[in-house]
Amino acid sequence: MTGPAAGPLDRVAPRYGGGSLADVLPSALALLGVPGAADLLGLAPRLAGVRRVAVLLVDGLGWYQIPTAAPYAPTLAGLAATVGVPLTTGFPSTTPTSLVSLGTGTPPGPHGVLGFKVRVPGTDRVLSHIEWTGDPEPLRWQPVATWYERARAAGVAVTVVSRPEYGGSGLTLAANRGADYRGAAGVDAVAERMLAALSVGPGPNLVSGYHPDLDRHGHLTGVDSAPWRLAAAEVDRLLARLVDGLPPDAALLVTADHGQLNVPDEHRIDLDTDPRLRAGVRVVAGEPRARYLHVEPGATADVVAAWSGVLDGAARVLTRAEAVATGWFGPVPEAHLGRIGDVVVVCRDTYAVVATRSEKPMESRLVAYHGADTAAEMTIPLLVVRG
Repeated sequence: MTGPAAGPLDRVAPRYGGGSLADVLPSALALLGVPGAADLLGLAPRLAGVRRVAVLLVDGLGWYQIPTAAPYAPTLAGLAATVGVPLTTGFPSTTPTSLVSLGTGTPPGPHGVLGFKVRVPGTDRVLSHIEWTGDPEPLRWQPVATWYERARAAGVAVTVVSRPEYGGSGLTLAANRGADYRGAAGVDAVAERMLAALSVGPGPNLVSGYHPDLDRHGHLTGVDSAPWRLAAAEVDRLLARLVDGLPPDAALLVTADHGQLNVPDEHRIDLDTDPRLRAGVRVVAGEPRARYLHVEPGATADVVAAWSGVLDGAARVLTRAEAVATGWFGPVPEAHLGRIGDVVVVCRDTYAVVATRSEKPMESRLVAYHGADTAAEMTIPLLVVRG
């Protein structure tokens, strides 16, 4: 496997428009002749004549985690070595943002799902996108048409296969609207439902699948823990079943939403136990590796100075305008700016900013995190397999 030159803790910028997760569906649907879809990833030379495309997103399968998984996932390792290239996520490198970027084909700024948790503008409410049931209304909160909608309008059969409990959630509607939803609770069910949907009719077909367990075990017990290794083996079994079952006129694209980093206890900074980090801060959102701070009127400069001093190189501390100017989010319309903190804190190395009192206790006790812009979090695979 030939990897990128960056080390795992080096900063990586999103490669929107030709090397990011947001480019996967437009490239896949260009193969199927959907109007307006562009092959931004150059898939056509390898996949000419394909009439069916399956896209599998494995939550937490960063490019830099593949060598760690390789002893337990030989199919994955073999595909990465022979048909794998690295892409980037968008920013922040977190599941809700990535799932909506995949579905819409846009950077985070336009679609507005700008983090794991964001403040609802005009309120002190923090919206957790993975617990979102319908308020705010998904089609207003996320206004960009999905590629599933555009594909269906062009006559493509479109199916999403994911956990049954996610059906109808705000995040599912934001990311996957336009597709038929099929619930599947384990790797065998995911493979069975993806292959069944892929084989219906003469084509063209698009099937998108999602598998969350590798990410979950990374969070709970750490990358390369025994449960994580078992989860990697399950991912391998899923890949093997999909590869073996591909129809001859089909292709499988395997990617991820982010990677992960284990965060040691000594690199956890608790914003709830240091009054300097609470001074002037009204609402805390984001997640431990990428915090959004919404501050009291006139307090931005003081909060930037305080956080910069306390964190002392463990993170970059930027104003909202500075963060937007980096290009991390892509273009951000005025209506979405308020979802980004007045102050944005992006952790370096393996540091994280936890909140032991104001957030759920489990969130501060996780082993692995993601969200920042290191190569280990931002770099994801694209594995391209033809049937």
